[in-house]
Parts: sequence; structure tokens; C-alpha cells
Amino acid sequence: MAQSKFFYQRRAMRNRSRLVRRGKGRPRLSVFRSNSHIYAQIIDDLKGVTVAAASSVDKDLRGKLKSGRDVDAASEVGKLIAERAQAAGVKDVVFDRGGYRYHGRVKALADAARSGGLAF
Repeated sequence: MAQSKFFYQRRAMRNRSRLVRRGKGRPRLSVFRSNSHIYAQIIDDLKGVTVAAASSVDKDLRGKLKSGRDVDAASEVGKLIAERAQAAGVKDVVFDRGGYRYHGRVKALADAARSGGLAF
């Protein structure tokens, strides 16, 4: 069990180091996926602040979603984060999937954020 956490952390750090090199100062769209919910936030690493955040726990989405753990919830969170990012004046981001594979809920969130107007 401890070994799988180690490999997750290695994947996350490897992914994040590539983002720093290729990001060119753009904010980072970071995704966290738990067993119950999915969370996304746009982070400006140069200033050290969170520009926008959305999750399946938000009051805006809680009434709409049947569950916070499925692909439909992830796509709704992606649409909401794109809407909030545009309200904050952010259009171009780099996608930080952490140590998760670009598959399932993470992919659904990314596709919905792209269709909502974010470019990455």
C-alpha cells in the first residue's frame, strides 16, 4: 500500500516539473479526485494564489448532481471552473492532472473545461 502512494507521488512530481518547464507563467488547472468527489482549482504559481475553484461539493452543483463521484459530476465541475476562470480573466492554463491517469473523470473534467472556453 505504501509503495503505491510512493509511485503516485513520483508521477505527480514528474508531471508538475514538466508543467513548470513548459507552462511559461500560465496558471495551472489542478485536479484532485477523491473516492466521493472531484475538485479543481486554478492556481497562479507566480503570485501563489488560487484564482478560481470548483468542486462537486459546491452548493451550485449539489442539487444538480446525482453523485459527486461519476463522470457527469466531473464534467459539471469542468464547466463551472471554466465559467469561474473566465469571470476572473483567465483563458489560457496548463492542465495539472497530478498523479492521475488522463482517463475517466479527469478526462471528462478536462474536456468540459475546454468546451467551456479554457485553452490548454
